[in-house]
Amino acid sequence: MFFLLLAGLALATAFALGVSHSKAHAQTLDGVTYSMNVTDCPGYTLGSLTESVYGLTAQLLLAGTACNAFGTDVQNLTIEATYQSQTTLHVKIYDTANEQFTIPDSVIERPAAPNTSFTRSSDLVFNYDAKPFAFWITRRSDPHSMPIFDTRISSLPSAPIPPFNASDPRTAFDAFPLVFEDQYLQIASALPHGTNIYGLGEVIASSGFRRDIGTDGGIGTIQTHWNRDVADPIDQNMYGSHPIYLEHRFNETTKKASSSGVLLLSSAGSDIFLQTPASSEVSLIEYRMIGGILDFYFFSGPTDAEVIAQYGATIGYPTWQPAWGFGFHLCRWGYANISEDMANVAAMRAANIPLEVQWNDIDLYHAYRDFTTDPVTFPGNELGQFIQNLTANHQHYIPIVDAGIAVTVNSTDVYYPFSDGFEQDTFITNPDGSLYIGQVWPGYTAYPDWFGEKTQAWWTDALRNWSEMGVDFSGIWLDMNEASSFCSHSCGTGANLSALAPLSVVGTVVSGYPECYNDTLWGPSGNMTINGTSTNSCAAGTTTTKSRRGVGAAGQPNININTPPYAIHNGAGALTINTLATNATHYGGYAELDVHNMFGMMEEKATHLALQSISPGQRPFLISRSTFPSAGKWTGHWLGDNFSKWQYLYLNIQGVLQFQIYQIPMVGADTLWLQAHCTCFVDGNTDEELCNRWMQLSAFVPFYRNHNTYANASRTAIAARYSLLPYWYTLFANASTYGLPPVRALFYEFPDEPELFAVDKQWLVGRDILVTPVLTPGATKVNGIFPGRGSVIWRDWWTHAVVNATPSANTTLNAPLSHINVHVRDSSILLLHQNPAYTIYETREGPYKLLVSLDKAGAASGNAYVDDGISYPPGPSRILTFQAGNSTLKIESNGKYSIPQMLETITVLGVKKPTNVNLQGKALGNWSYTPSTEELFVYNLSMNLTLDATLSWK
Repeated sequence: MFFLLLAGLALATAFALGVSHSKAHAQTLDGVTYSMNVTDCPGYTLGSLTESVYGLTAQLLLAGTACNAFGTDVQNLTIEATYQSQTTLHVKIYDTANEQFTIPDSVIERPAAPNTSFTRSSDLVFNYDAKPFAFWITRRSDPHSMPIFDTRISSLPSAPIPPFNASDPRTAFDAFPLVFEDQYLQIASALPHGTNIYGLGEVIASSGFRRDIGTDGGIGTIQTHWNRDVADPIDQNMYGSHPIYLEHRFNETTKKASSSGVLLLSSAGSDIFLQTPASSEVSLIEYRMIGGILDFYFFSGPTDAEVIAQYGATIGYPTWQPAWGFGFHLCRWGYANISEDMANVAAMRAANIPLEVQWNDIDLYHAYRDFTTDPVTFPGNELGQFIQNLTANHQHYIPIVDAGIAVTVNSTDVYYPFSDGFEQDTFITNPDGSLYIGQVWPGYTAYPDWFGEKTQAWWTDALRNWSEMGVDFSGIWLDMNEASSFCSHSCGTGANLSALAPLSVVGTVVSGYPECYNDTLWGPSGNMTINGTSTNSCAAGTTTTKSRRGVGAAGQPNININTPPYAIHNGAGALTINTLATNATHYGGYAELDVHNMFGMMEEKATHLALQSISPGQRPFLISRSTFPSAGKWTGHWLGDNFSKWQYLYLNIQGVLQFQIYQIPMVGADTLWLQAHCTCFVDGNTDEELCNRWMQLSAFVPFYRNHNTYANASRTAIAARYSLLPYWYTLFANASTYGLPPVRALFYEFPDEPELFAVDKQWLVGRDILVTPVLTPGATKVNGIFPGRGSVIWRDWWTHAVVNATPSANTTLNAPLSHINVHVRDSSILLLHQNPAYTIYETREGPYKLLVSLDKAGAASGNAYVDDGISYPPGPSRILTFQAGNSTLKIESNGKYSIPQMLETITVLGVKKPTNVNLQGKALGNWSYTPSTEELFVYNLSMNLTLDATLSWK
């Protein structure tokens, strides 16, 4: 749903709150003087150290006079370095008193402590200097290469370094000490000059999938992590926070690449800088955080897919997806009534455009309230019958759930989701214990407190009651869960709750201002300074700064943690704009400032568990907007409120690639801001050409949710997608079991080809399917690179013809409006559906076919995972292994799941014309050969896939 611009507040000067690094004036708050500069920060010295078979634990002592740059220096730290596995090293630096916020294990489950020693076998080696304390991570297998992570000041560029953005003094690097304060943490690492960095989202980066590190004409990157509701901005923070990066390091001498990964598991608001100072021989990454601890995980790879899998092993592999989730989803914001839903479903059937899932946005609700239906436009009995009809046709229904729960306006207002939650203390509060009241679509709203002891049961009951009222959903769409609020602070506290009506599409302007801001004196800007004059209207002594950051910080009396001294580069400006105030208080005393970035993930977890309870034994299907590490265990993701423009057609690709790194592989794009979460909704300049191209592209990404399709492009694209369903399903089984990414950048599979490192207009589905979409208007041709530098045969998916590709450079391909270029890699064997049908159920009920694409040596391999597509946890399964070589194809079948559908056809590409074909040693006559594509086609096989088989040709 779109980001609502609030009058006045949206015009607040970005980053008005807080002070910069460089040339800042010291500030004295609550008796503590903050220098606002890290130049004189002393760093730390190593104290006592204890080694074990699993790693080491040591004490760190502040090495000199406290600098109190943007907070109060912590005198005593503890560092733990644990060799978690052969490929994962955990380095945790925290305050010895344990007062800083740390993500509870109950929120994100971490790997158990190792019971095997990896200190001498791990490929990662922890090294340290005692004074000043610094550490660096090297590879045991390549000890002389530049470290993977290196915090030594001698390894970093000389400081001070002036701002790389002259208008923003915070882009200076004054010094590189380890800084650990209650309100500010800083640590930096050297990186190889111009290395390839990916991740650190969620972001739409103008540089593309590869992040700008300040070389080759780039300006560097500031990645801010502070989740917010905003219509897909470029180069700003947005819905989710994922502080993990993948480094793909290429050795110019050996011409070989290796990859590693770094996760900083923190929910604190932060800036992460990627930069290469002028004349520096190294690049750098610097973390600046406004709370928490330094909780690093290092992953050795050495391949990109292995780094991603190692990250998944740490924070949790993606949830198992139901087979129907890969079908075509239809949605729109703006359905006037249930009749329009019915008409859409009927129109899709009449046009023979497959439809798997019908969705509804908030127009379903009564007064925009969660867990309701409008009694006039979406009466419960009619909606229930509509859903029953979908179910009878093996189709599905998904409604939306927003994060804000409407507050009842008076004693006669009956709304059980709120009243039950209020009685059970399931909502976030103000520091004084009163209800925190923000404002979203239904008017004044409360927000679930996912830390609450009774919140899970209350949330489950709300969803269950809704389902039993006739909204028999197959999955849930979670929106506005950054969490979004259309006013700043608890604007409903003390207000006349009945005075604010639900918003329309145009919206009602709600003015809410930060504490101590008086709009009658200073106007609507909301800035904390105007023309250099403070707008603070509070009497001296009525507010104080925080004295500590641990549990209970928000609940302390007379405390203000809404304006941390260091101002991260939040695109909205003040941290409280369009979201909850940072002093909002959660169960257990947690401050919103510390847990803000986890709201969406915690809602996803609660909803996933609720759906497991409501529909036991079935896989929950969720799509959500705001995400954080481990969210993929619970949900998929859509890329938010982007625009129906050609630019965003391209930008969506980097989003899909990013979320493979983040272990949230069920991801896809919508388009059109303000009107619909749907690809190809015609608005403004959106036309049939863009809609066709978007439908084609979306058919080859995991989540496929669109609207207002054009028949020919839709049928063709969906048919190809449904044919590939066994391949998609196998890729996602591997993601849920091993953490391997279903969608891959080209260099993942071809790591030693630098020309691929920046490619983000093409992608691979698994290792075998190369997609090259048209991304510009009016084009009838498209350029694409074919990896392998001539060593790989790429065949056209549609015609099976071998492409005449230019090695290491672009090849021009024909791309008429009805066509998207898709190519199959040699050495691959794909299990496919023979007859793509109207629904996933009908498609799965039909027969299979096999496509074999031989390499130059006549070899190929592949596998397929098959189960019932719905059971949770997964039940019996079968793994099919395919191996081709020496003019023979062998099929090996293992498992307990019985596959009733038969294998009807086998196509083998790259075969010289045979004289005879044999199955299980018996000659076949039911085959044909096409010389132009070197294609052997064997048909009418009716092979049982629960049995092993051998096909040969001579």
